[in-house]
Parts: sequence; structure tokens; C-alpha cells
Amino acid sequence: MLIVVDPNSGVPVYRQVIDQIRFHVSTGLLSPGDELPSTRSLSTQLGINPMTISKAYSFLERDGVVERRPGRPLVVKAVAESESSARKADQVREALTPAVRVILQLDVTREEASRTFEEMLKEGIDSKSEKPES
Repeated sequence: MLIVVDPNSGVPVYRQVIDQIRFHVSTGLLSPGDELPSTRSLSTQLGINPMTISKAYSFLERDGVVERRPGRPLVVKAVAESESSARKADQVREALTPAVRVILQLDVTREEASRTFEEMLKEGIDSKSEKPES
């Protein structure tokens, strides 16, 4: 499991850990039953305070993403397909929020924004950078 934190991003480190673990679960990189690294192990790996990892794990447990087993590592919790879909939708919504703000600030029409979004989906995210400048 790859987690990268940026202490200068403006997003609290515990939040970055939570978001990345949620993303790993949503994409299937972490499956139900997979064990998470211990608090101490992950904090050492990332070079951050163990309490930060503990806080992130507590939020993930509260939200039903992981489950704690006394004396054993935390594991990814199995969820129903409908809940999994809802979590993915939440992540998409969260990712698109900054784009929606820009669209509203630039006063771009819904049609223009939708058309641009559809084009980008068709092209794929990297195809823009591969096209030669005209």
C-alpha cells in the first residue's frame, strides 16, 4: 500500500492518510480482509507522529471502512455493493468539487462544462498532453 503525504499541501496529514486509504479501498487495491500496517509501522514509514496515524485509523473505523480486532491488525471491512458504490460516488463528488467551483467562477455554461468533461472522458486524462500543439 502506497501512501504519500505532503505536509505543505494545506490538507492535514491525518486527512491525507484517510483519503488515500479510502481511495485504495474504492479502487480495489485494498480488499476486504486486507490488513493495514500498524500505527507504529506506518508512522515510521511516513516519518510522522504515530498519533496522526492513530487519529486517521480511528476516523476510518468510525466510518466503517476498517474494523479493529483486539490484539490484531486493523483490516478492511467488507461492505455491501450498494455501500461501495455510494463511497465511490462520494469520492467522485469530492474530486469534482474544485472543478465545479472553477466552472462557476468562470461563469461557464452547464453545456460547455458537460461537453468539455465528456471530451476529456473520451480522450482519457493523458491524451491532452500527448497531442502536438497546433
